[in-house]
Amino acid sequence: MSRVAVAPSGTPRRYLHSLWLLSARDLKVRYATSWLGYLWSVLDPLVMSVIYLFVFTFFFKRDVGADPYIVFLICGLLPWVWFNTSVSDFTRAFRRDAKLVRSTAIPRSIWVNRTVLSKGLEFLFALPVLALFAIVFHAPVGWGLLWFPVAVLLQAALLVGLGLLVAPLCVLFTDLERTTALVLRALFYASPVIYSIKDLPEPLHTILSFNPLSGIFTLYRATFFPELWQTLPILISALMSIGVLVLGSWVFRTLERPVLKEL
Repeated sequence: MSRVAVAPSGTPRRYLHSLWLLSARDLKVRYATSWLGYLWSVLDPLVMSVIYLFVFTFFFKRDVGADPYIVFLICGLLPWVWFNTSVSDFTRAFRRDAKLVRSTAIPRSIWVNRTVLSKGLEFLFALPVLALFAIVFHAPVGWGLLWFPVAVLLQAALLVGLGLLVAPLCVLFTDLERTTALVLRALFYASPVIYSIKDLPEPLHTILSFNPLSGIFTLYRATFFPELWQTLPILISALMSIGVLVLGSWVFRTLERPVLKEL
């Protein structure tokens, strides 16, 4: 396991410094021995986008999403990759660095937040690809661009809350790691990644509006597709993101001591 010097806890400044060191370490470890380096941040969502574009364009009559469809896809796939990879890493957040978790004095929530930050940075690194496709395919940029940072903040809050729930529970109940992987596979199709929430008939439209990713992805896509704006899913996503963050914080404080004993 690679080592990193971690500043002692005690102040928000020290916490943020430690958070940055751990997140930077994650990125360095991931790209240190890779020839492609940064390109791995965009290769996965880019390949997925091309595959879905090809399938829906040449094999099936596409009646979902919006044009240009490649931009529509990337707007959903980039944040999905951030969500999927973060939640997957939450399941191993404590066991992967168990010795360091036990021995350091910093708040243990940093092992969740460092995952959200490092994966979030990879998401931001991939945004130039979205901008490039938007320029090439002449996707108009409107007032919805102002909602893009709001979507980033809501997704970050949702991920931190989920991490504070998933990370300790996966230490106490090891089967949850495999269960989480199965849930993520199903959630991909239950989230408006390759389609828009507007494309769904009732009652699916209302039911899937309670998926917090629905409103968040709608905010991302409002940059280029303001016609896809849906107020109800966005409000639900905002409330659920805050609610999950509050619940996760409470569960984490409750389970922190049993988790340390288990490690």
